[in-house]
Amino acid sequence: MELTPQEIQLFRHNGFIKFPTQLSKDHVEALKAAALKDIEEAVEPVARQGDRIIRISAVWQRGGIFQETITCDEILNPLESLLGPNIEFVLNRHNHIYLRDAGSTHSLELHRDVRHWSRTIATVLIYLEETNFENGCTRVVPGSHHLPAFAHLEDETIQQIAASQAIPLPMPAGGLLAIDSMIIHSAGINRTDRTRMSMTLGYHSADELASGDNPKKVLVRGTRPYRGNDEPRK
Repeated sequence: MELTPQEIQLFRHNGFIKFPTQLSKDHVEALKAAALKDIEEAVEPVARQGDRIIRISAVWQRGGIFQETITCDEILNPLESLLGPNIEFVLNRHNHIYLRDAGSTHSLELHRDVRHWSRTIATVLIYLEETNFENGCTRVVPGSHHLPAFAHLEDETIQQIAASQAIPLPMPAGGLLAIDSMIIHSAGINRTDRTRMSMTLGYHSADELASGDNPKKVLVRGTRPYRGNDEPRK
C-alpha cells in the first residue's frame, strides 16, 4: 500500500495523486451512516446554507468511525510515502464532511487551501459517494502548486488560465485523492437530484523544529522528533 517512486514523482510534479488504496464498501457505509446521523441530529459544530446543514466539522473530535478513518492504514500507508514516518493530523484546517446537493455553492470557485509552500499540507479527500461530471467531481489545475506563493487568484489573467486548464477527477465511492494544498482546485456543480458526500482531511509531517505537543495537531503515526540545534542531541 506504499506509493511507488513514480507515483511520488507524479504527486510532486502534478500536485495530486489518486491513492492505489480505497475504503471498503462496509467502511464507507458505516462512515456515511455516522455522518448522516450527526447531520440529522444537528450535532455541532455544523455549517448551514439556508435552512439545511451542508457540513459537519471537527470530525476527529466526534471519535468512533471518524477517528478510525483518519488513522486507517488505507490512508496513512500511502501518505507515509509522501510525508515520512511521523505524521500529524491537523485539527484546524479541513477536518470535516460535506454533503453537497444541487443548491450547494461552497468552494465552487477555484482556490488554494493554503498560501505558501513552506506551510502547505497534504489534503486527503475521501469520496463517500461516487463523484462524476454530473454531480460535481473535484477539479484541479495540474502543477499549479508551483505558481508563486501568494499568487493572487482574483487576478483576471490567473483566473482565466486556471479555468482553462482545470481538469475533472471522477472518483468511486471509497476512493482517496491526495492533493498538495497549494494546488488550485474547486468542487464542481452538482447538477443532479442526488447528494455528493465527501470527507476532507489534512496532514503534516511532524515539525522537527517544534518541541512539545501542539493542541491544533494530533500525532497519528510515529513520533515527534525534535531536531532544533538549541538543545543537545540525544
